[in-house]
Amino acid sequence: MRSAFDSTAVAPSWPDNAFLLTLLLSLIDEARENIKITAPVSPQRTQVLTTPALQGFAILSIMPKNAKSSVTVGLIQMSCGEKPALNLRKAVARIGEAAKKGAQIVCLQELFRSQYFCQSEDIKLFSLAETIPGPSTDVLSKIARQKKVVIVASLFEKRTAGIYHNTAVIINADGKIAGKYRKMHIPDDPLYYEKFYFTPGDLGFQTHDTKFGKVGALVCWDQWFPEAARLTALSGAEFLIYPTAIGWLPDEDKEMNQAQHSAWETIQRAHAIANGIYVIVVNRVGQEGKLTFWGQSFVADPFGRIIAKASADQEEVLIAECDLDKIEETRQNWPFLRDRRIDSYAPLSSRFLEPASSK
Repeated sequence: MRSAFDSTAVAPSWPDNAFLLTLLLSLIDEARENIKITAPVSPQRTQVLTTPALQGFAILSIMPKNAKSSVTVGLIQMSCGEKPALNLRKAVARIGEAAKKGAQIVCLQELFRSQYFCQSEDIKLFSLAETIPGPSTDVLSKIARQKKVVIVASLFEKRTAGIYHNTAVIINADGKIAGKYRKMHIPDDPLYYEKFYFTPGDLGFQTHDTKFGKVGALVCWDQWFPEAARLTALSGAEFLIYPTAIGWLPDEDKEMNQAQHSAWETIQRAHAIANGIYVIVVNRVGQEGKLTFWGQSFVADPFGRIIAKASADQEEVLIAECDLDKIEETRQNWPFLRDRRIDSYAPLSSRFLEPASSK
């Protein structure tokens, strides 16, 4: 049988696509060592190759295998004082520290510029709000550009007179705003009187392309809603980031405190598992008013394993390396997205499914 490398083989006319395909497969199988790259290539470009058997008429294009990619994330867990300017200055310093440690995506906690003001209803506190773009994003854009990092920051957004949002803004490594997310689920609990301050978000659940990956942001109370995590994952997110401000109420017994924290951690690990993505949770720490914020910021991998976790009572710059290949690997083994019965979920748009007998 004549080899594909037999120089006496008669080359067909160019339109003979079947022959070219057969020859292509033979070349790959029989003579990888004889393939010569004729031009420099990058991982994002097609390689152009030639061989003796294709002299004068054939160009062979092969896409290289995807190299393993990893992204390093930095979580800024900090306490906040009464002066927003000092909190912003601290955050900028910690972003620099995270970048120095190799972080490429840096995440700040919920409403990091101030203490958590929603413990009371006070019209004067609307003065803390700012526009986006605005003073804080100007500062953060500058540090993002200088340190070449992506920053996810939670701000009290003033949209217009009388309309305010709890907003996560995503700033790309070039300093430009890649997008923003307005908190959709607004709580109204003891010491968490957010409905007084924030209008529910109207931007939907989105993913934003950044230099270091596809980032989806949700905010604090959103973390209790699997629908929000699912829709963000379905929009392409590789990282689901939750800026957070959560702590223990005064006079709660120890067992209840532990149960609350366990539930909070468990549901977010479940989002990582159910969607096969990285979940990043950034909480504040310290005593503010009547609340003791429990810190314990963490990163969960697509299998739900906690790969980095901060303390309950210390300021920290937490660093974690995220292997993006783990997303596809996990989804291949646990194909939850494949097996969803999207034809059967329409009732999820109902507030409650009334029993047939009561309709």
